[in-house]
Amino acid sequence: MTRIIDIHTHTFPDKIASRAIETLKANSHTVAFTDGTVNRLASSMEEAGISYSVVQPVATNPQQVVHVNDSSMRINERSGETGIISFGCMHPDFEGWDNELVRIREAGIKGVKLHPVYQGVPADDERNVRILRRCGELGLIVLVHAGWDIGFPGNDNALPERIARALDLAGDVRVILAHMGGWQSWPDALKFFAGRDGVMIDTAFSLGEFVPNGDGYYSGRDECLMLGADEFVSMVRAFGAERVLFGTDSPWASQLETVKGIDALPLSGAEKSAVFWENTAGLLELTPR
Repeated sequence: MTRIIDIHTHTFPDKIASRAIETLKANSHTVAFTDGTVNRLASSMEEAGISYSVVQPVATNPQQVVHVNDSSMRINERSGETGIISFGCMHPDFEGWDNELVRIREAGIKGVKLHPVYQGVPADDERNVRILRRCGELGLIVLVHAGWDIGFPGNDNALPERIARALDLAGDVRVILAHMGGWQSWPDALKFFAGRDGVMIDTAFSLGEFVPNGDGYYSGRDECLMLGADEFVSMVRAFGAERVLFGTDSPWASQLETVKGIDALPLSGAEKSAVFWENTAGLLELTPR
C-alpha cells in the first residue's frame, strides 16, 4: 500500500464532541464511525495506515470563526506528533473576514473550509465570492462542500453550477471540491469542472454503501445513492488522477473501509499513488512520516 493522506476529516473539541456527533447523526440520518475527537481520529488513522489527516472545520455561525481557528492552530501545533493537520474556517457573514484570513495565513494554515449549505449562503453569493477572491490573493486553498447535502434535502446552495459561477467571479484561486465535485450532482461536476484549471476534487463520502442510522428516514440505497465502482473510476479518469485527492469525510465514513474500497478499484498503481499521496503531499508540502 502506498502512503496515504486524508484531505477531508472532521473533529470537534473533546468537551462538545459527543453532543455535536449526536446532533449531526440525527440531522443526517446516518452513523458516525468515530466519536469525533482528535484522539479517536488518530486511532482510526493507525488502523487504516494513514500518515496524515486534514481536519476541515465548519463555522456554522460568524461567532464561531475566531474560536474555531484558534482550535485549528492548536491542532497544528501537535501535527508533527499526530499527523493531524487542520485547515481554518470562515463564515461569509463574519465582519472581520479579511483580517481573519490574513491571520490564518500568518499562522501557517494552508487553507480554509466553506460550506454553503451549513452556512446558509449560496456559493455564488458575493459574500462567498469575496472570500474566494481574497484566498486566491493570499495563496490559501479553499475546500468547498459541493453538491447536495445529506442533512439538508433540497438545498441547492452548493450545486456545481453555483460554484462554477462563483469561481468565474472570484478569479484565480485553488479550490478543492468535496465529494467528487458535487455529491449526487456528478454529471454536473463533470460538465462544469473537468478540465478547469485550479479545481481539484476529493473522494469523500462518494464511494461505497451509505449506512443509515436506523431511524427509518433512509430505508435503502436507492434513496441515497453513492457512486458505483465503474462510475468512480470513470470520474477519476475524466478529471485526471492528478486532480483527485483522497478524502473520507471521517467520522461520517470509515477511513479503513474507504482506503480498502479505493485500493480495490481497477486503477493503475500510478493513479492510486497520485490519489492517495502525491497530489495532496505536493499541494500541502508534506513529507513522509
